[in-house]
Amino acid sequence: MRHRSVADLMTPTAVAVQPGTSFKEIARLLDEYGITAVPVVDEENRPVGVVSEADLLRRHTEKDGPSTAEAMMSSPVVTARPSWTAVEAARLMERHRVKRLPVVDADGRLIGVLSRSDLLQLFLRRDRSIQEEIREDVVVRILRLSPAAVHIDVDEGRVTLSGTLDRVGLGPILVRLCETVDGVVEVEDRLTYEPGPPGGEATPPPAARGGPVRRPPPASRIRARCAGVRSPRPPPPSPGWPRA
Repeated sequence: MRHRSVADLMTPTAVAVQPGTSFKEIARLLDEYGITAVPVVDEENRPVGVVSEADLLRRHTEKDGPSTAEAMMSSPVVTARPSWTAVEAARLMERHRVKRLPVVDADGRLIGVLSRSDLLQLFLRRDRSIQEEIREDVVVRILRLSPAAVHIDVDEGRVTLSGTLDRVGLGPILVRLCETVDGVVEVEDRLTYEPGPPGGEATPPPAARGGPVRRPPPASRIRARCAGVRSPRPPPPSPGWPRA
């Protein structure tokens, strides 16, 4: 099961400005590209801050000090890495209350921007694609169940699971795994379970769980081992003992 990363969702070749870029030039870029903020980078293309629409409006209202990107930007800048998952990026946005994250490479240079609207692309996945991922990756590959064991219905990202399982403990695991699939909004559990033996649910043999099966050695091998063990020889007689 592969989660789409920041690199999959971000907008590459991001629009950026220099610290000396003017108020009007920043406003023009925001309008031209239909964005709400723009990263500020130094001479080595490393982000040093972000200028948003709110920063422009604040500067226009206050009319105090220079109207350059360096004077208006929010700093230090919060950045993301391309290898992060969408969940990691969303949590960072929520923690710092920002709507966009500059994405930097291993050297700290700007390679793209991830916005909230980019993250929303996860929930625009086709229902058929979500259904196939749950069946192939979760049910078959991870839980090693028959694809016919669970019926999966997906409607607008809402997953409904039905069918009969042989172990009660599989249900919650299956639900949690489905919740982590990209594009899933919620999961409804309608699973039923086969009755187990008195005193508890059935536990499959090791072979069914995929573990190694250890068998005792046959009796013939044990006898052969015993036959090969020699009894210790008695100690030699003392020189002072009488000989017969």
